[in-house]
Amino acid sequence: MSENPLDRLSTDHLDRQVFVEYLEKTRWFGGKGRPFEVTGVRRIGQVPGCVDAGPAVVDHLVELTYGDAEGGTEAYQVPLAFYAEAEGRLDHAFVGWWEEPGIGWVHAYDALHDREAMACWLRSFVAAADDPVSGPTGLTFHRLPGHDLDPDVTASLFSGEQSNSSVKFGEDSIMKLFRKVTPGANPDVTVHRALTAAGSTDVAALYGWMSWTDEGGEEYHLAMLQQFLRTATDGWDLALTSVRDLYAEGDLHAHEVGGDFAGESERLGLTLREVHALLREHFPTERRGPEAARALAAGMRARLDAALEVVPELAQHADALRATYDRLAALDGVDVQQVHGDLHLGQTLRTAKGWKIVDFEGEPAKPLVERLEPDSPWRDVAGMLRSFDYAPRVVEKQSVDLADDDAEAAAQLAYRADEWAHRNRNHFLAAYAGGEPSEDAKVLLAAYVADKAVYETVYETRNRPGWVSIPLEAVARIGAA
Repeated sequence: MSENPLDRLSTDHLDRQVFVEYLEKTRWFGGKGRPFEVTGVRRIGQVPGCVDAGPAVVDHLVELTYGDAEGGTEAYQVPLAFYAEAEGRLDHAFVGWWEEPGIGWVHAYDALHDREAMACWLRSFVAAADDPVSGPTGLTFHRLPGHDLDPDVTASLFSGEQSNSSVKFGEDSIMKLFRKVTPGANPDVTVHRALTAAGSTDVAALYGWMSWTDEGGEEYHLAMLQQFLRTATDGWDLALTSVRDLYAEGDLHAHEVGGDFAGESERLGLTLREVHALLREHFPTERRGPEAARALAAGMRARLDAALEVVPELAQHADALRATYDRLAALDGVDVQQVHGDLHLGQTLRTAKGWKIVDFEGEPAKPLVERLEPDSPWRDVAGMLRSFDYAPRVVEKQSVDLADDDAEAAAQLAYRADEWAHRNRNHFLAAYAGGEPSEDAKVLLAAYVADKAVYETVYETRNRPGWVSIPLEAVARIGAA
């Protein structure tokens, strides 16, 4: 293959303000609303599967520094496709252009939006079937055995993601590219790798991943390739459909409606139980003493104190929340293991063969070192319980809005929301716990649920103020209990 002169290019000629403007208009940039400047752009390698007739595809880390009181730095992955001529079909993904001596005009686009560019990734993964494939600067593609990839299928970008970018290759595989990256092993890769090797049918199988090693020997996980679940339906969407079915039947209870979700909630509880059991087999577990319980409670109190500055309405419930954390602090220890870390209905898929749990990356807003820490499995359970509470409230809120704030209709919907949430929480929890949880488990679960609800009040205040009543009502119920 002859050298493409565009292969040597990076973004040295681009004003860094171009990246500021580009980041601000993407869905996956986590610093929206905060002042920042781009303080560095690092070329980390060319994707090795490119061909002469296609674009040169070069991966970059865009390093930025925040200028607010919180401060800090972050790095975002921005792969660019370079073309000598403008590509009108990619106007929506245009990043910048410049004139390169000896080459002419160069046009740079976000490569994830370009099917020609994404074919380079797929060819790289195909070539890595026997041995890892590396580019000239440390960009490496790895494969697990057991699945053959078709190099000729078409790539298509998913449009709905918030914190990463995913590209589907035909009907066979899907690649998730991590946008916000830090040195170290991403748990989404390591957990999927372990569960795939163990033969788990409760996750999408991992086919491979892409990594980069910097000059200091630090490894970064940049992307992962895994099984595409053709028959999958999003768990959150299924739950909302069930709630709408209930609301449409004014004289029936949740267990009488054709769209009753309790059986699915029970099966989902069993799936999480199996996944947690496998994670205990393949990752370290530990029994931590009373100091761990106190530290866990202290972290929750600190998050509550910070939340009070953002959501003053929490103040009337603060004493009850702190009492919940005090009961946690009094425990004689906590069992910890590898967990999901950010589990909710939107992290589940229902397929023809059962439930699958996805996205083991953990809470993206947390530093990687925190996401790699073992935790109590009751954190995952709490996340699901809060999700079961959210689903009917969201549909309830939408229905009340459509009903022009009819008080009687609102009261009826609130009653039915409570009924649906209670039924599905109970079925999920009973299946997961295999019966009645222990008293210590109940204390842990109550604290994690309260902590999650406090987090939700801050998130909704900052992102969807019209929805903050949903977690605030949950906090009020926690206080009343």
